[in-house]
Formats: sequence, C-alpha cells, structure tokens
Amino acid sequence: MATPLLKTYKKFKWLPFGNWLFSKAVCKRAPYFGTIKPKITHLSEGRITAQMPNRKAVHNHIGTVHAIAQCNLAELCAGVVTDASIPSKTHRWIPKGMTVQYLKKADTDLRAEATISLPRQWQDKEELIVPVEVFNSDGVKVFHADVTMYISAKK
Repeated sequence: MATPLLKTYKKFKWLPFGNWLFSKAVCKRAPYFGTIKPKITHLSEGRITAQMPNRKAVHNHIGTVHAIAQCNLAELCAGVVTDASIPSKTHRWIPKGMTVQYLKKADTDLRAEATISLPRQWQDKEELIVPVEVFNSDGVKVFHADVTMYISAKK
C-alpha cells in the first residue's frame, strides 16, 4: 500500500518539472534539506535516487563538497525512502544515528541512492539501517552512510 508521501510523488512526477516541485515540497516540510538544493529523481517503495549540485555554498576550504552537505544528502534519502516504505497507518520513524565513510573527494555534482530490502515485517522499537551510497558525476562512489532509523508502532 502506497504511503501518503509516495502517493504525492506519483502525482508530481508526471508534471512538467514534477521531480523539482516534489523536491521543493520535501524541503518546505524539512527546511534544512533546502540548503543542499536536492532533486529527488526516483522514489518507490524501498528505493530513492536524488541529486545534489556541486556549488560554492556547499564547499569546504579545499573546494570540494563538505562533509555535512554529504551527510545532509544521506539523511534526506534515508528519511524519504523510509517514509515511502513503512506502513504509515501503523508505524512511525525518526533518525537515530549515522555512520559515514568519506571515500574520495567530492568535487562534482552528486547522486545518492538508498534502498530498503522489501518485503519485510515492520516491528515496534526496531532499528533499521538504511545504507546510502553517494557517487560523483563519473559514477565513482565518494561517500557511504549507514543511517539508523528508529521505527516504532503508533499508539
């Protein structure tokens, strides 16, 4: 069963600039994500792909995409794919932690992918690890995050 977020994405994706509009709506709901100007390019139950432009506002002192911008992209992907995947009538989620690996310098636009293995039984008081891979424009993996989502049953 599609969650409200996934239903919204499916409505937006067919519109001209639909992915951009949907991404703006996500950033309006969680404004901090707007700082990286993400564009969600695919969303389905268990899978998301998003892009982030390489621009001066997200650079560090050596001219590459800074660590926290990459973490922000990872948390966006993990949160949106979790929201699109859990049964929204019976469960809720909140990010609990994140472990990251910076593998290469990120000096291009970035593409992130996150997946959740489905189907699955959703539990109460569950810690779900959502892996997020981030690639540069050449398809080289530059960053990996394991985002821990705390899943609980709604009361």
